[in-house]
Amino acid sequence: MKQTILCLFAFTALAVVHGQGQQPPATVPPQSQQPTDVAIIISGTGGGPPKLAIVPFIALSQDAETVAAAKTIGDVLYDDIAYEREYYLIGKDAVASAGRPPSLEGVNLGAYKELNADGVIVGTVRKDAGGIVVQVRLIQVASGREAFGKQYSGSIANPRRYSHTIADEIHKQQIGLDGVARTRLTFSSDRDRERAKSAVANRDVQEIYIADYDGANPRRVTSTTTLNITPVWSPDSQAIAYTSYRPAGQFGTYQDIVVSYITTGARDEPAKGNPQRQNYLPIYSPDGSRLAFTSNRDGNPEIYVMNRDGSNIRRMTNNPAIDVTPTWSPTGNQLAWVSDRTGQPHIYVMNVDGTGQRQLIAEICDRPTWSSGQFNEIAYAARTGPGYDIKLYSFSTGETKKLTDGIGSNESPAFSSNGRHIAFTSTRNGKSQVFTIDRDGNNLRQITREGNNKFPNWSR
Repeated sequence: MKQTILCLFAFTALAVVHGQGQQPPATVPPQSQQPTDVAIIISGTGGGPPKLAIVPFIALSQDAETVAAAKTIGDVLYDDIAYEREYYLIGKDAVASAGRPPSLEGVNLGAYKELNADGVIVGTVRKDAGGIVVQVRLIQVASGREAFGKQYSGSIANPRRYSHTIADEIHKQQIGLDGVARTRLTFSSDRDRERAKSAVANRDVQEIYIADYDGANPRRVTSTTTLNITPVWSPDSQAIAYTSYRPAGQFGTYQDIVVSYITTGARDEPAKGNPQRQNYLPIYSPDGSRLAFTSNRDGNPEIYVMNRDGSNIRRMTNNPAIDVTPTWSPTGNQLAWVSDRTGQPHIYVMNVDGTGQRQLIAEICDRPTWSSGQFNEIAYAARTGPGYDIKLYSFSTGETKKLTDGIGSNESPAFSSNGRHIAFTSTRNGKSQVFTIDRDGNNLRQITREGNNKFPNWSR
């Protein structure tokens, strides 16, 4: 039975060779100036969502680079606003029919009234000595008053960051929503098609990547020609902890936890594993001070907690069964995990000192993840046939609901920081790819497309 469970969790040992790390370049977000503190809220009519028109951004500098940046900012802002589903966005063709204003002050509000728009977003981009300056206004169409207005300056290298910042700040200022446009995903991928050579077998390499929340700007974090899986962000989004298969001479490989620091390129192995003391499946506590993980250091795979630096390792479970895949509650006071102590892998919950252990979900399931947003929920992968589907358990109602549709196998769910979206892996299109879906089961989107991509995790 234990072999079956281990197969479900995909913990197969591979013989690999460890190499040197390679860090992606740091991304510097745009700087914001001239905040506008206003009390004007764009609202819809008849209880419906507000209707927004997003005008293509105006390039005030006519060089090709600025023109391209203006187009990117407008297009990506449209997608970022649409992602949270709080506004009805008027179609781009209809907005084009209203004509592009010559400046921020030259908006023909009459044309947008004819489109029944409640608000209109207009922006400009110009080049300066330090890169570009982006100005944006959200105008209430009925009154002509400015509901949101800001200026941003910074590098032109990644214009998408301006869109993400504008979208998140509009959502926050207008409706109090913490959007996810500036968050990032991490995942493991074999897209580089490298091969690890060993006397045992030739295996596909998986490396750790990060990307924007929508899959754009993918950047490689590791370069070890080995198997690196199950990455998780630290709460401050400065580090990623993951499971890495380490070379062990005659023992082949062993699993250990590695932490990569995104901005500095430094690496750490806080659990100090070896072939007899393997450590895997790390997850940060909500305050970032501790890591929960699985280890066989005392025989069977059990749940442990340690300080972020590897000190004060404490054992949470003590059972002949296999205990794996811990996840923290939003308060940091509880852990949920998977155990086969009843003969099949089910989800359990306990206090962070190991007391109060009880079964929570009696399905064949894997990879629980606890929402860190306003919803007290656990997402998990449940066996629903030959494959898995993503389900959601609500602590407030005690009920579960199925989010995915049974197409392919859907696994490894991870919540966004606001709890409104879930990233997961699916084979619905053949290869394993990362998708996102809203917590109500709508808005399914494919995020990755190159190679096989697994184990997504969402930054704050």
